[in-house]
Amino acid sequence: MLACTLMHVKSKKSGCNPPPGPSLLTIIINSIQLHKKPYETIEKLTKVYGPIMRFKIGQTTTIIISSTNTAKEILQTHDTSFSDRTKFDVSTAYNHNQYSLIFLPVSPLWQKLRKICHENLFSTKTLDASQDLRRKKLHKLLGDIRQSSLNEEIVDIKKAAFMACINFLSSTFCSRDFVNSVGDDGEYKHVVRTILETVFTPNLVDYFPMLRMFDPQGLRRHTTNFIGKLFNVLEPLIEERMKMRRENDYVTNDDMLDILLEISERSNDKMHKQQIKHLFLDLLVAGTDTTAHGLERTMSEVMHNPEVMSKVKKELAETIGVGKYVEESDIARLPYLRAVIKEGLRMHPPAPFIPRRAKRDVEVCGYMIPQGAQVLINKWSISRNPEVWENAHVFSPERFLDSDIDVKGQHFMLTPFGSGRRMCPGYPLVLNNLWCHNGIRASLPLHLDVPPLEDPHLHHGTMTR
Repeated sequence: MLACTLMHVKSKKSGCNPPPGPSLLTIIINSIQLHKKPYETIEKLTKVYGPIMRFKIGQTTTIIISSTNTAKEILQTHDTSFSDRTKFDVSTAYNHNQYSLIFLPVSPLWQKLRKICHENLFSTKTLDASQDLRRKKLHKLLGDIRQSSLNEEIVDIKKAAFMACINFLSSTFCSRDFVNSVGDDGEYKHVVRTILETVFTPNLVDYFPMLRMFDPQGLRRHTTNFIGKLFNVLEPLIEERMKMRRENDYVTNDDMLDILLEISERSNDKMHKQQIKHLFLDLLVAGTDTTAHGLERTMSEVMHNPEVMSKVKKELAETIGVGKYVEESDIARLPYLRAVIKEGLRMHPPAPFIPRRAKRDVEVCGYMIPQGAQVLINKWSISRNPEVWENAHVFSPERFLDSDIDVKGQHFMLTPFGSGRRMCPGYPLVLNNLWCHNGIRASLPLHLDVPPLEDPHLHHGTMTR
């Protein structure tokens, strides 16, 4: 109590002006709605407390940023001060926080991993070299869906999108499929979804660190178990590839694993096996379910808007040709398809909150954000703000046809992949996936059976014949 009093007096003397926000009682009263409809509920609270809102639970202070101008302050003006990530307790499973590009603070190791991603894994040269691997996965998906159509079988687009995304990633990373068929839920889907769910499940330990030794919800134990299952698959796969590379007649696969092992062999600061496993865990978890969700929701929007579907089909027919495959190199010639993807990312951002952590006390728009506070950029509210977007809740790709607004982190009303130094390094691969999959889906002459778009932020399944 004395410590709290002294801190309060110190704050008054230093002119500390924390952002407004709901009381703990208000948070408790709204807890059910925050769990069921977090984005809509936070948007309602934002209308009461403003675009910089403070949540205080236990020992954790969370600042929610819900306007374009304040987002720019965090992501550009004060990017260095907010360049660290929130330290979730589940991220300590298998010491993942010590190797993870996602959870590491800005440090020499983080800079090394970031450089490897930019210069090697997601460079234009690397993606071009591995394009044939992704093309094969895309053609296989198209063949499976066509066969289901001929057999008059229902295809769950959510499962198909997940299979395509995880196999795109696994084939790009190690020239291997992790899921065999559209109907195969598989161990990998369960592993990825479980890890994602535990990361985003409110954890008492994050608010009350003294509970860490008890792990009362079992989230860290659960995460450790599922990461272990993935590592048990990756370990022999990496060992096998290392053994193959020692043979004289080895021919490179031009995949990410070969690139990482090549870096390890020629560098004094080796990219060792432990780092490779944790990097692939980051790519797999961050790049599959979120991408599949964006793909599914964009497809759903197009299916519910026949005029948009007609325009996409017309563009594809005139530019690519009827019955021809969409290649990654074709995307530059398909402005309407690109606009559809941007609009899908606007309305359904794959990760609706961008988490940052304040490295020091920072004044933002007249309010003091304290050191150690978790800062969330509320992309969901920003991308649906009627003061920024005309007809904000209407799916309208046309808004991007005569606009220079892009998704590469320079326009703060649309940052699906983040911005600044913590921007998602894999966004070029994600965009390729979204463009090609939506182009192929729009070109399929299939009868559609689509559920209503009820909750735009929920991961509903989409069915098509």
